[in-house]
Amino acid sequence: MDGLGKVATPDELKAWDIDVRPDFVGLPKGSGSVEKGMEVWEAQCASCHGVFGESNEVFTPLVGGTTEEDIKAGRVAALKNGSSPQRTTLMKVPTLSTLWDYINRAMPWTAPKTLSTEEVYAVTAYILNMGGLVDDDFTLSDKNMAEVQNKLPNRNGMQTNHGMWLVSGKPDVKEKRCMSNCKPASKITSSLPEYARDSHGNLKDQNRLVGPVRGSVTVADAGQKKSAEPKLSTNSGESLFKANGCVACHAVDQKKLGPSVVAVAQKYADKPDSKDYLAGKIKGGSSGVWGDMPMPAQGHLSDEDLSALSAWFLSKKK
Repeated sequence: MDGLGKVATPDELKAWDIDVRPDFVGLPKGSGSVEKGMEVWEAQCASCHGVFGESNEVFTPLVGGTTEEDIKAGRVAALKNGSSPQRTTLMKVPTLSTLWDYINRAMPWTAPKTLSTEEVYAVTAYILNMGGLVDDDFTLSDKNMAEVQNKLPNRNGMQTNHGMWLVSGKPDVKEKRCMSNCKPASKITSSLPEYARDSHGNLKDQNRLVGPVRGSVTVADAGQKKSAEPKLSTNSGESLFKANGCVACHAVDQKKLGPSVVAVAQKYADKPDSKDYLAGKIKGGSSGVWGDMPMPAQGHLSDEDLSALSAWFLSKKK
């Protein structure tokens, strides 16, 4: 439509056009070692995907379920005979570009698109290493990606004989288009019961603030109109809690992957140096206190932010 929007500039197109195709068109030049990948993994990936790619209670494992025979054949036997209890990423993925591209655009969960090109290559190399596809001293690069592609256990597992593969293909669903005397709108016959709405906390607070998707408010008073909430100071504890992805693992008054804010406050509020103690835990990361799920370090936070965040935690003691 005339007057709507504007023509994208070359720089805008370049910033948007970052996908990597299966034929590796779009793959940037660079490299990353398994050793470097392990460093990035432990700092930014292990809290969700496990130290060895085994993942936590939310995410399915990334590695496992493949054999030397699968690597030779290029087809994972467990996908056909159902011998594996669950499907891992390396069991399913047929193209190495898919793995690289997804890590580059979507990871880490709380800060997508923040990894450098070297770090993306390195993390990809480390996943391949955990899957037994490359050696400990291996370095993945744009020059050897195609060679490594030939080692993927399920590289021959992708099907293309369906209607959605080609633009000219016939769709799987075949139905007559209704132009008159059509059926009325579909009737909703099931819905999420009210008692289950907040079983995983407030989904709205758990969405990443990228893209058009916004989660629904699922707390008990979701149907009630609220007065406008006061705007938070950019360095208030609550704003820091939301802005730095803490809500992915913590809720204010419910246990998620990590303890609730209230539980942390009740445990440490009476400790003489509780504020400094919590600030240190947030900055340096922690594991073993609330279970075996590690909390990643938040070393990017300033001392002022750490102080505000720990003070906000402690203020939630009931």
